[in-house]
Amino acid sequence: MKYFVFILMVGLMSVFSLESSAQTQYKVVTSVESVVPMGIGRSRIIDAQGEKDYANYTTDRSKGQKNETSRKDLKTTELEETKLLNFYSAAGINFSNIASNDMVISSKINALVEEGWELAFVTSGVESDAGKGDGKGLFITRYIFKKSMPVPVQLPE
Repeated sequence: MKYFVFILMVGLMSVFSLESSAQTQYKVVTSVESVVPMGIGRSRIIDAQGEKDYANYTTDRSKGQKNETSRKDLKTTELEETKLLNFYSAAGINFSNIASNDMVISSKINALVEEGWELAFVTSGVESDAGKGDGKGLFITRYIFKKSMPVPVQLPE
């Protein structure tokens, strides 16, 4: 009886340890919010739908390599684009637009969380108006999500 319980416990432990093996997958979603005066810029959430292998576009200059990939080959049209409102309207900064964008961005994050993604990191940057005559600027935020993907386990035959 002791041997039966021991073998049963070892068997259960190995099954649970096989199921807990996981690989982490990452996804980047970017929001670009225009800070162009008069509300003439474009603001969007961009969610890439395809995959690209960075190694196909990488050059190791220490080995004298040169990557011949054209920009056309790197560019993708596999994306989901969600409209956002611009920070500025004709009257100046528009707080209602910012609140509206917050709701849309929160909705996107919640949808991804429902799909099993976890928000792991958030980073942002600004390219602001450089003064008279520039009229350009944007606020960009990258939301980095992660998801544990089960690793297929092959049992010995």
